[in-house]
Amino acid sequence: MDRKRRYQALFDNINQYNSGEKGITRIAYTNEEQTCTSAFMRMCKAENLDIRMDHCGNVIARRNGKIEGLPPVVMGSHLDTVYQGGKYDGVVGVTAALEVIKRLNEKGIETDHPIEIISFACEESSRFGISTVGSKVMSGLFQKEKYRSLKDKDGITMEKAFSLCALDYNNIDQASRENEELKAFFELHIEQGPVLINNNKRIGIVTGIAAPVRLHIQISGKASHSGTTPMNMRKDAFLGASEIALELEKAAKLEQEFGTVATLGVIDILNGAMNVVPGEVEIKIDIRSTSVASRQRVLDHLYQTISLVQENRQLVIESTEIISEEPVLLSDEISQVLESICEEKGISSQRMISGAGHDAMNMNKLCPVGLIFVPSIDGLSHHPNEYTDLDDIIMGIDILEEAVLRYAFVRQT
Repeated sequence: MDRKRRYQALFDNINQYNSGEKGITRIAYTNEEQTCTSAFMRMCKAENLDIRMDHCGNVIARRNGKIEGLPPVVMGSHLDTVYQGGKYDGVVGVTAALEVIKRLNEKGIETDHPIEIISFACEESSRFGISTVGSKVMSGLFQKEKYRSLKDKDGITMEKAFSLCALDYNNIDQASRENEELKAFFELHIEQGPVLINNNKRIGIVTGIAAPVRLHIQISGKASHSGTTPMNMRKDAFLGASEIALELEKAAKLEQEFGTVATLGVIDILNGAMNVVPGEVEIKIDIRSTSVASRQRVLDHLYQTISLVQENRQLVIESTEIISEEPVLLSDEISQVLESICEEKGISSQRMISGAGHDAMNMNKLCPVGLIFVPSIDGLSHHPNEYTDLDDIIMGIDILEEAVLRYAFVRQT
C-alpha cells in the first residue's frame, strides 16, 4: 500500500468513531472519544510503541532511542471534537505523528533520542468551557480546584466525567511532566482559517498563539406573560443579552488591527417559551488576541456595557471568568528549521500567528515548540464541511518527519 492510501485508511479509521449524524461529534471523556482513544492505542501497539495513559487521559506512545537517558522528541495533537465538527481538526496531528513512526519503522531508522506521540485529552472547550485540559495538566497550568465542578450541558461535572472514564480527578497532578526534560514538541494542524489559501502558500509556520479570556454570564430579569406585560414594564433578560452581544462586536471591531476577536457562542434562555418574557438567560463569551492590552480593552468595554444594561433594563447580571490565558511566542529556532526544510523541498511557506488555541501553547512551557499549519479549504473549521486536501496533509507529514529527524539525532561537533 502506498503512503497516501495508508494514511487515508488510518485517517478514516479514526473518524468512524462518531456519535452524531452531521459532521463528527466525539466529545471529550465520552464513550465515543474513549473508544477512539483505545483504538488509537491499539494502532500504536501495532507499531511496537510503548503505550501508557496518564492520570488525565492523555495517551503517550513512545518509540525508544538508541542512547539511554536522552529526552524525547514529541509529536501530537488531539482526537476529541466540537459538537458537529469536522474530520480534520486535531485528528490530522495525531494520525500524522503515527504516520511518521510508520515511515521510520518502514525504513528501519533508529534515532538517538526517543520519539513520543501524545494524544491530548479534552483539547476542545465544547464540553466544560475550558480547552487544552490534557496539555495544561501536563505542563502544570491546570487549576484543579477551580475546574473540578465545571459542568457540561447535561449537568455532569468534570470530576464525574473523569470517574466515568475510570480516571481519578484527585490524582490529575500526577500527569504533570514539569520535572522531565523534553527535547522539542511538534504539532501538525489544519490552519482553521483562510490565510494560507488566500496567500497561495502551502505551509504555515506559527510564531505565536492568541489566547482567550472566557466568561460565563448569568442575566436575571423577570419572567412574565408576553401578552399582558407592557413593553415599558418588562425586565427582559434576553434583550439584555442581545445588547451585550452587539456591544461586544463593536468593541472587537475597534481592535481589528491587533487581530482581536470576540464571540458570544452560547446563549440559553432558561424555561423559555414563546409567550413568556425571558426571565433568566445564561451566555458564554470568548475574547482572544495575541495582544493582552487589546484583549483587555474589549473586556473593559464588556464590563462597562454590563453595568449600563443592568441599570437601564433593571436586570441583575453576574459574570464569572472561566479562564484567562496568556498569548505565547513559539521557538524562533524551530521556526527557522521549519523554514529551511520548506526551502530545501521547494515548498512555499510563511510565518503566521494562530488565532486558535492549541496544545502547542501549553507545551511551550516544557520545551521548544514548532506548530505547522496546512491549508483549510475556505478557511472552514469546527464545521462538518471542514476540509484539507490529502496532498497537503502528506506534504505536512513530510515536513514533520524531517523536523523530527533533525531533532532526534545527537548533533556531532
